[in-house]
Amino acid sequence: MALKVRKNRIPPPACPISDCMRFLGGAWTPNIIWYLSPGPRRFSELRHDIPVVSAKVLTQRLREMEEHGLVLRHVMPTSPPSVEYELTELGQELLPVIAAIMSVGKRLKRRREEIAA
Repeated sequence: MALKVRKNRIPPPACPISDCMRFLGGAWTPNIIWYLSPGPRRFSELRHDIPVVSAKVLTQRLREMEEHGLVLRHVMPTSPPSVEYELTELGQELLPVIAAIMSVGKRLKRRREEIAA
């Protein structure tokens, strides 16, 4: 006897998990949020914090995050001009999520190391 397919009562567009993951799913987005958590950082400082990301990708992610309301961009009146980024209140709300992901990631890494040993 075949199992009856149950329909989901929540339509996909209304799913808050999908909305949140749309923000966090971009490459390097969680890293950027993490490194902005202590306070504002200049673009060059973020490049130093995350050396494996290219300047082009970092710029794209920061622009996307600014469009989504996660990051504020401040142009500093220096010569040459310097740009500083900081988390908005909405961006700061993602910090516990990222901390939880990091915690699980550490446990998974330890477990993988124990199995390999």
